[in-house]
Amino acid sequence: MSFTMEIPSQKEIQKVIEEEIKPVPAEVAELQQVANSNVDMIMNLDLESLEKRKEILQSIDGFGMNTMRSSSEKNALLQVSVGHLSKTGDEGGQVAKGLTELHMQLKDLDPSVVDFAKTGFLGKLFNPLRAYFLKYQKADAVIADIVVSLDKGRATLRNDNTTLEIEQQSLRELTKRLQKEIQLGMLMDESIDAQIEAAKVRNEDPEKVRFITEEVLFPLRQRVMDLQQMLVVNQQGIMAIEVVIRNNKELIRGVDRAKNVTISALKIAVTVASALYNQKIVLQKIELLNRTTNDLIAGTSKMLKDQGTAIQKQAYEASISVDTMKQAFTDVLSALDSISVYKQEALPRMRETIGQFRELAETGEQQIQRLEKGQKLGL
Repeated sequence: MSFTMEIPSQKEIQKVIEEEIKPVPAEVAELQQVANSNVDMIMNLDLESLEKRKEILQSIDGFGMNTMRSSSEKNALLQVSVGHLSKTGDEGGQVAKGLTELHMQLKDLDPSVVDFAKTGFLGKLFNPLRAYFLKYQKADAVIADIVVSLDKGRATLRNDNTTLEIEQQSLRELTKRLQKEIQLGMLMDESIDAQIEAAKVRNEDPEKVRFITEEVLFPLRQRVMDLQQMLVVNQQGIMAIEVVIRNNKELIRGVDRAKNVTISALKIAVTVASALYNQKIVLQKIELLNRTTNDLIAGTSKMLKDQGTAIQKQAYEASISVDTMKQAFTDVLSALDSISVYKQEALPRMRETIGQFRELAETGEQQIQRLEKGQKLGL
């Protein structure tokens, strides 16, 4: 059977089984030789010899009986074994029960349904994040026990599959032996039938023809039919075992997914929920700080306005000396001249400073663009 990711149907499985138990050409050739030898002995039988007739009839009666008996016993044992092992994966099995309990725990711990920003009277009595993590810590121990139970169930399933594969191989060997016996019987049937027709044409002893037809060919065909029925029963048993093995493998993969993916997803969800809650708290504090800052700025502006008006009023009403005003005017003009000189001297330095800041800004922009490219690439 070639490599494929497609799930085979029951017919495909049966076809594979039939191909596996089908005799190879070398075996068919060997069976043909045995059939020819047996038919020659039957056709050359001396009817007067009671011992020879008894030997052939006993061989026909015992043909395939050991294989049929072994197959029947094996199928009876397998019926009990498969029935018991298949319960491992049903609704009451350890693995199925563990997966159901794990699902309930994860659903109860889903952080997306928890209101971490709960306000009001109840919100002031307890911290929703603290309450959730206390709940998570309690459930974490339960989840750990469930995982241990799942591991035990997975080990049981693997052991069951080992047992089933051994039994399946044994049943395959019996089925292959049945197939060979059926092939031998059919080859003998075909040859005997042809030999009888030839004997009738040659007008050989009618009593011998009747004996071979009724006492040899008839029970031989009956036995071939019995062997074919047992072959079908064995094939059904092999397919039933295969179904149980495949179901067990699916359950084993389900346990691995639950451990490697589901529980990891829960831990990530809890971590993200905690981080988002902390971010929200910081954001609320920043908003409160901004409101306080705005109030301070507004209060300062009002104080400047009120005090500036009072100062202007007092300056207008006060007596000012002319000499003082002249000196002040002279000082102001001198200060203006100094400022003008300073500005003229500062212009070249400012241009140089601006150029330096521009170079720094370009360097910073290049670094920012490099960081943004790294984020887009997921680095």
